[in-house]
Amino acid sequence: MSDELKIRKDGVFDFVSLGALVHRLDPGVIPFRKASECQIHVSGGEFNVAANLSDCFGMKTAIVSAMVDYPIGDLIAEQVKAMGVTPFYKRFKHNGVTGPNMATVYSDRGFGVRAPVVFYNRAHEAAAELKPGVFDWKAIFAGGVRWAHCGGIFAALSANTAALAAEFIKAAKDAGAVTSFDLNFREKLWKIHGGDARAVETIAKIVANVDVLVGNEEDLQKGLGIPGPEVAGKSKLDPSVFVGMMSSVVKKLPHVKIVATTLREVHSTNRHSWSAVAWINGTTYSAPTAELDVLDRVGGGDGFAAGLFYGLLTGESPKEAVRLGWAHGALLTTFPGDTTMASLDQVRALAKGATARIQR
Repeated sequence: MSDELKIRKDGVFDFVSLGALVHRLDPGVIPFRKASECQIHVSGGEFNVAANLSDCFGMKTAIVSAMVDYPIGDLIAEQVKAMGVTPFYKRFKHNGVTGPNMATVYSDRGFGVRAPVVFYNRAHEAAAELKPGVFDWKAIFAGGVRWAHCGGIFAALSANTAALAAEFIKAAKDAGAVTSFDLNFREKLWKIHGGDARAVETIAKIVANVDVLVGNEEDLQKGLGIPGPEVAGKSKLDPSVFVGMMSSVVKKLPHVKIVATTLREVHSTNRHSWSAVAWINGTTYSAPTAELDVLDRVGGGDGFAAGLFYGLLTGESPKEAVRLGWAHGALLTTFPGDTTMASLDQVRALAKGATARIQR
């Protein structure tokens, strides 16, 4: 059993994350090949958590990232500001033709039996050019940071970003912050940089200093190289496979204190059963199961992470922290875009068992 998290009481920032900022083009239910218009959502797995914690939960958050001085960069920076997140940018000039660029994610939402589709253009992405030594961690952590977060998507962008993620997590640990890492295993990204074996080798250097891991069974297997248990879960909502892997995780990473994930069974694109589970200091905590009518599923996992981290940062019980994460992740799937539009009152009400009856 691991020791409990030691979360400092104060700091200039409650939460700082390192990651790539992207913009997602979303034509709604129309497939891209037939689309004539789309919405633009500002996103990034690591940024989403910082934005959610700021906008919904009222926490002081920051993002460390790359920013390109051109109109797409301006659009993204505007949304970072609107969500109340303090930026620490390494700035890049755009040459007007080939970049460097802010990455583009394309996704249509699908509908019913038609699944959502996601693909990327990360060609000459500025964030992939970030490397160790470009940020002054002593300055960023000088006023105190309570929690620091990074993820597998950023680590997969290049050898340099993986090394930078390891540097960031180590600097955060040395500065007294709780550290977390969302494994967020993306096959398409790792394939370009050496595949599964390279992923395990790369992530190992980062998680050596991580207190809290976010990831499902597949993330744990492919990101950490831990074999899955022979016993198969009865369904996607059955946490037994996840729980069965904890002894292997602890054996490999004895310093990890919390491992958490969402559980989702997809009945159709717009109808999901939703739950969550967390292993906290040797005890397993499960959220209830909700039947979700999903508008936009992207960002639900980051929504869960934000609610869970908020609960832990504010001293809620482990059970309540998991419920807050579960409730916020559920609400996030009812909004367009990758970041929250929920209020803390809505999250607390759903965590306590509120229904969708009209509020007058």
